[in-house]
Amino acid sequence: MRVIRAVNSCRAALATRNAALVGRRVLPCAAINTARLGGLREFSRTSNYRAADAAASALKQAKDLAQANMTPEAAAAKVTPAEAARVAHVRNIGIAAHIDSGKTTVSERILFYTGRTKHIHEVRGRDGVGAKMDSMELERERGITIQSAATFADWKYKTKDGKEDTYHLNLIDTPGHIDFTIEVERAMRVLDGAVMVLCAVSGVQSQTITVDRQMKRYNVPRISFVNKMDRMGANPFRAVEMINSKLKVPAAAIQIPIGAEKEFEGVVDLIEMRAIRNDGLRGVNVKVSNQIPEDLKELAEQKRQELIEKLADVDDEIAEMFLEEITPTPDQIKAAIRRATIGLKFTPVLMGSALADKSIQPMLDAVCDYLPNPQDVPNMALDRSKGEQPVSLLPYNSLPFVGLAFKLEENPYGQLTYMRVYQGTLKKGQYLFNTRNDKKVRIPRIVRMHSNEMEDVAEIGAGEICAVFGVECASGDTFTDGRLPYGMSSMYVPDAVMSLSIKPKRSSDADAFSKAMNRFMREDPTFRLHVDEESEETIISGMGELHLDIYVERLRREYKVDTETGKPRVAYRETISRKAEFDFLLKRQSGGPGDYARVVGWVEPNAEDAEKNHFETRVVGGTIPEKYLAACGKGFEEACLKGPLLGHRVIGASMILTDGATHVTDSSDYAFNLATQMAFRKVFPDAGGSVLEPLMKTTITAPVEFQGNILMLMNKRGTIVDTEVGSDEFTLVADCSLNAMFGFSTHLRAATQGKGEFSMEFSHYAAAPPHLQKELVAAYEKELDAKRTK
Repeated sequence: MRVIRAVNSCRAALATRNAALVGRRVLPCAAINTARLGGLREFSRTSNYRAADAAASALKQAKDLAQANMTPEAAAAKVTPAEAARVAHVRNIGIAAHIDSGKTTVSERILFYTGRTKHIHEVRGRDGVGAKMDSMELERERGITIQSAATFADWKYKTKDGKEDTYHLNLIDTPGHIDFTIEVERAMRVLDGAVMVLCAVSGVQSQTITVDRQMKRYNVPRISFVNKMDRMGANPFRAVEMINSKLKVPAAAIQIPIGAEKEFEGVVDLIEMRAIRNDGLRGVNVKVSNQIPEDLKELAEQKRQELIEKLADVDDEIAEMFLEEITPTPDQIKAAIRRATIGLKFTPVLMGSALADKSIQPMLDAVCDYLPNPQDVPNMALDRSKGEQPVSLLPYNSLPFVGLAFKLEENPYGQLTYMRVYQGTLKKGQYLFNTRNDKKVRIPRIVRMHSNEMEDVAEIGAGEICAVFGVECASGDTFTDGRLPYGMSSMYVPDAVMSLSIKPKRSSDADAFSKAMNRFMREDPTFRLHVDEESEETIISGMGELHLDIYVERLRREYKVDTETGKPRVAYRETISRKAEFDFLLKRQSGGPGDYARVVGWVEPNAEDAEKNHFETRVVGGTIPEKYLAACGKGFEEACLKGPLLGHRVIGASMILTDGATHVTDSSDYAFNLATQMAFRKVFPDAGGSVLEPLMKTTITAPVEFQGNILMLMNKRGTIVDTEVGSDEFTLVADCSLNAMFGFSTHLRAATQGKGEFSMEFSHYAAAPPHLQKELVAAYEKELDAKRTK
């Protein structure tokens, strides 16, 4: 009632004010001035009109009361049972894994068994169609996932009493290659849970560790699915052990396999102690039996006890029962697994074979049982009106709208923006505000994505994932309906590790080339482009050779632009290794005022952080006035952007300024900025200036018979860190110079008859070999001389 009275009062005051304005023939726009206070749009006060004062005051009171009723606590108390049930049956999940673990094959089966697709198609596209989630022509040709693909489906979960509960799944299939890691990053940023797929033969691999790190970065609970149980050498318990030891995530199997390799039939559910097999064409029928095979009864009891013991370590309720020697019921075990999984303390491990159409349905049941719904995980925003204080977002339709744009994609109909709705409702035709630039945008069209297909919808509820057209924005932008001053943190974007010079072969293609580059940069934050000031070459940068190769190929196919590419440029760094003192005087006189600045101090390696630079002033007595010290700091930063040896960034340097001198008329910010830069460049050789090269953590997997060939290849390129020999495959991990890895894929194919595969991930910077440093410096100086003589 207080809100209604305040609004009525506001309306009356506004009517009075408008009448006064009409009587005096003053346009309303001359007196009204919209302002943004605390995230609310309202009329500012105008001292000339008391009526306007009263109107603004009443309107502010109404909105304050309205906002008080929109608090998360108030919304949670008012939520209807229907709304609570809707949210409880939503699952936003991602499928993530190492290369070739079977993510897309698993996704294809999920779509088939949920009835989203009518036919199963394989990744390599032997039938000429290819997997639904690999919609790009390049993906189907190469048999890899390049872009994450979103879809949705409804899974009918059969309860104990034989009824069906329908769960709504929003699914994102992510790439496995490290080159496309940003696709995994942005998926993990907006998802509530994930299915981590592992190979039953290889277990935890290099990219599994990267995916695990990304899940931990965004606090994403996961269930683990050991795929490829029909492969020779399959050992799911080794995979469970590797999750515990390598990923440091407590894990236990909640299933054991019935048979293995060619004899793999199904699984034994350790919680309910029953056998589950697939039957019928493509395994559509699930046969459940309480009769466990005799030869598996002892193993099932043993693994069930291991599961209870592992849960006792991470869940207090099971721990108490374990100490009192009470056997928990299946419902108590399930509840404990759910609590521990959502609490990021545990991952249940399931097993099956997507390619053989076995045990995918029990995995879908586990998604419903153990992964969180949108209200089970804490989603936070930053309240900009309160100094970016964290506030909770609740997935209820009754709250003001907050959404995050997490992915952009160019489409024949315009820019397609993928959005996660965190709270409130998004409706077609609604106006939203972009909190980054405070622009007001209208949402003309909302779609649900099914890979590359779209399904128009009129509105999307809280906790859902959708895509919108006609919204100009950047990846990571937050949208609100204007009632809340909220922003959300964006995703982690790794630095590029490889560069390539590129130009179109035909000058007539310049416009198409420019359009393509702008599109690629909007879509992919790890793809960067700049024009080198000295060489005037267009340089593209990315996460690896494959990453850049894909974009060059997309340029040719999608925009019909043929390009010439230069040798990939490595992102070297420069640093110093010892302390060196400097005393530099800049004294230049021209016709007018000159430049005068003297700086004294020393440079030394930054002991606190070898990746960052540090500038400090210890000037006493005012020999350098305070106003010039800031210019010295900027000069140091600018000098570090282009090192003296190769023109690459300087890292790990610390500059201490202790003294200096000024001139009454010739000293200026510019003079001290320039003097600091010149002093740094001059002292750099005395400080042991050297070149650092990026070392890549390289993981190679190949059949055992090629072990000798690969060892010979890697001995020339880097330091071998670890080797692991399995029954038929072996894995080698090495730290390799990126410069030595160009064209490695060709050599690996030749050495392994095309059966080997490798992945690279940036590890750290290390000093380049002396002979390489000399070559690089000589080449850089030659390049500079050539430019001077032009």
